[in-house]
Amino acid sequence: MTTAYINRVATAVPPHDIHEAFRGFAQAQFQDNRHTSLFQRMADRSGIEHRYSFLSPHPAPDSPYIDADGFYRRNQFPDTAARMRRFERHAPELAQDAVERLQLGAERARISHLLITCCTGFSAPGLDLELIERCGLPSGIERTMIGFMGCYAAINALKLARHIVRSEPSARVLILNLELCTLHFKETTDLEQMLAFLLWGDGCAASLVSADPVGSALDSFHAVLAPGTREMITWNIREAGFDMVLSGQVPWIIQNALQDHQADILAGAEPGSIDLWAVHPGGRTVLDAVEHAFALGPQMLAHSRDILRRYGNMSSATVMFVIETLLKSGARGRKGCAMAFGPGLIAETMLFRTAA
Repeated sequence: MTTAYINRVATAVPPHDIHEAFRGFAQAQFQDNRHTSLFQRMADRSGIEHRYSFLSPHPAPDSPYIDADGFYRRNQFPDTAARMRRFERHAPELAQDAVERLQLGAERARISHLLITCCTGFSAPGLDLELIERCGLPSGIERTMIGFMGCYAAINALKLARHIVRSEPSARVLILNLELCTLHFKETTDLEQMLAFLLWGDGCAASLVSADPVGSALDSFHAVLAPGTREMITWNIREAGFDMVLSGQVPWIIQNALQDHQADILAGAEPGSIDLWAVHPGGRTVLDAVEHAFALGPQMLAHSRDILRRYGNMSSATVMFVIETLLKSGARGRKGCAMAFGPGLIAETMLFRTAA
């Protein structure tokens, strides 16, 4: 049976770091010192220092606008239509940037399949046809959109790419994971919701999967559904953008589910036999939960914590940022486990190994 490999990954983010500006906006929403102090304390402990957006923070704190472009106006945040127009404007730019960083060169003519994951914007004709035009991809490329699956969508895209390569050994699959999460902020005095908004940034990852024995082999996949948890993470399209619910119970649920299904996730292996961990940094407490579930040493999730610190949570793109750092580390012949979490509540997991 043909083995599929992630040959390489390239990533890109928009130009503006919005993390500190968002913290200032969020703190101004609260009417009492207790909520303000609690938000500040949680933000300080979040493990996040930077998040990026196409929206540039407004230089004047007392401006009626949050950003320099006037997209977010205080007491008059945009509706869903305005948010989608911004997505249509900026998403193709970021997608092209990430794909060009793969440095496909003449190889782009051999790309046979294009898979795209996204849950923060939709349009048609969409990103698939935009990329064909912008990046000079073959017009007959097979295209698949994996929509609205949330943070674990990248693992599902890799799973599909593996199926394609195993059935068509000559296939060369281009995967794009793109999210513009900062288009969906809300004005709210709800502390839990504002802490959820504190996580999100924009980002894009492009990767190439083929039968070439370079990079990391995709060995197996396993999905874990935690029963009775469908309301813990929700993501719905409403009149004023996309609405998220992210329960504070999520890390505890993840920890228990991973402990209960450890043998299935690791195919009977012990956690100590796994050299590389590519865990979606859904937040500091999510990484803590994974660390506790598998009794991992503090350095095993260092790459995930570093991506969280530098970029925040970029939904489906984030785990690929972690995999990119592992590929660049040059580790050879190592076993790895990747995972990401999202609505369901589901953990999508993958075992891989770096080429010898």
